Order: sequence, then structure tokens, then C-alpha cells
Amino acid sequence: MNRRFLLVLLSSVSTAVLFLFLIVLFPGESGPFGLKLMGLRIKQGNNTFSALHRKLLHGTTMKEPNRLPGEKCTKADIVINQGATRPLPTGIPTYTVEIMNVCFTGCDISGIHLNCGWFSSARLINPKTFRRLHYNDCLVNDGKPLINGGTVSFQYANTFLYPLSVSRVICS
Repeated sequence: MNRRFLLVLLSSVSTAVLFLFLIVLFPGESGPFGLKLMGLRIKQGNNTFSALHRKLLHGTTMKEPNRLPGEKCTKADIVINQGATRPLPTGIPTYTVEIMNVCFTGCDISGIHLNCGWFSSARLINPKTFRRLHYNDCLVNDGKPLINGGTVSFQYANTFLYPLSVSRVICS
């Protein structure tokens, strides 16, 4: 037999074996030949979100917090996301914070206070956006209402990320 023909044959056989191995390893309903494409799907209400190229965190679907009868909003209606961003030219790490009002009843929320430890930043933050009042007490949006669906964001610079959590809110 010709060497070139043998090489092409072996290459084709190894490709077919690899393809069959993937079908057996990742069975599913999506993709060609039942091959699951390692995608994630999140169903929220009537909408389905999928991501074939990104990893999504488990628990990213939002569900309504438990409310007491007649309760318009809770501190669970405020969601805080923060992550690392490009460091300052001096090398100090920076972080971006997003504080969102995701109230399902359509409420505006004011007087948002966060647990923030001894929060400080090497980068100036507009005090009307976010400021530390006392140890473990930071005020968001100068205490003014954060409208339903609204977001307040800022960046801070410090050698470590501060864990931020909602301590109290006022339903407007």
C-alpha cells in the first residue's frame, strides 16, 4: 500500500474515533448528532438565555425574595456586583462596583446602607455616589432613592477587595 494513502486512512479513522468518543462523553439534545455544545441555559420567566462561549455563575437567575404580607421591598432587592479592573499606574489594584435596584414590585429604594468595614480608596470616589460614614456603614447615592431598575457604579483602588453587603434600606 502507498504510505500516503495509509496516513490519510489512519488520520480519518482517528478523527472518527474522536468524534464518536465526544458523542458518547457529551450526549445531549443540542448540537449536531446529539453533541452537546457545552452551553449553559438559564430560564427566567418566558425568556431563555444561553451562552455557548461563556461560563455563567450558578444562581444568576433572580427570584423574588420572601416578603412579609404588605412588605413593599427588602434589602434583598439591592444586588451588589464587584470585580477587578485595570490597576492604577502605581500598581494598586482597582475594583468596579455596581449597586442595582432589582425590586420586583417596582419600588424605588432610598437610604441604602452597606456593611463595608474600614472602606477606603486610593482613587477619589464622588461622596454623593458612595461614602463611608462610620466603621462598617457606607451610604449609597447620598441616601437618595435608587429608582427601580437603576444602577449606581463607582471604582475604588485598594490592595484588596472589600466585601460589601446591604445592611438596611428604606422603601420609597
